[in-house]
Amino acid sequence: MPFKNFLRFVALLPLSLSLLGGHAHAEKADKDKPMNIEADNMRHDENAKLTKFNGHVIALKGTLVIRADRMEVQEDGQGQQIARFWAAPQERVFFRQKREGVDEYTEGEAETAIYDKQADQMTLIQRAEARILRGTEVSNQVTGLKIVFNNTTEVMTVDGQPKGRAASGQGERVRAVLTPRKD
Repeated sequence: MPFKNFLRFVALLPLSLSLLGGHAHAEKADKDKPMNIEADNMRHDENAKLTKFNGHVIALKGTLVIRADRMEVQEDGQGQQIARFWAAPQERVFFRQKREGVDEYTEGEAETAIYDKQADQMTLIQRAEARILRGTEVSNQVTGLKIVFNNTTEVMTVDGQPKGRAASGQGERVRAVLTPRKD
């Protein structure tokens, strides 16, 4: 790619990535709904304010669906909760959430995930992949080492790893496929 085209690509990249998020938030009502969890077993430690769920975990919070092998919910002194999710070996945590006011869903996968209710933020870590579905069609897709969705600010950040730095030698560079909206 000639240098001039590369500079044009770099200049347009922030605009293109903003299109990935569009102008739709996650369902606003989801943040204040209770989280319903199913698992094979659970252990709660009141002194540590820590609840652990193991085996085929399914967490539902409004339109937000998260599937994982293991989940821990840690509560702080102010009653705020952070949920952490882990996939089984060779698998990935999965999440899906309806976007506010449009027939679109955000979904993603990673080896681990963190949901912060207070910040209304989902973080995907290791082999992270996120997709925007318009109806049932994948419209935009991004992969990287770490993906953070902030549903309040509508900002998504994707971090990669420089080529050749990952254990596989291939690197986990950020990769994106952006599809224009049809009128």
